[in-house]
Amino acid sequence: MYGADWCGDCRRSKRVLDALGVDYDYVDTVEIEDAADRARAISGRTNIPVIVFPDGSHLVEPSDPELREKLAA
Repeated sequence: MYGADWCGDCRRSKRVLDALGVDYDYVDTVEIEDAADRARAISGRTNIPVIVFPDGSHLVEPSDPELREKLAA
């Protein structure tokens, strides 16, 4: 998950992941020099969070229901 502490959508998505016990790596786009560029390369957008899944797919700024649905699939 690419995100930033100041991002409300990132905090919300982290809460969903944490509540469901999902193991994930958090990549801070502010603290890590090229993280924002990597997130943009994946999604083609500047929006965060960018959540990348093991199957190579990703979601950008997902709603809680969208994120839960993807995780259940």
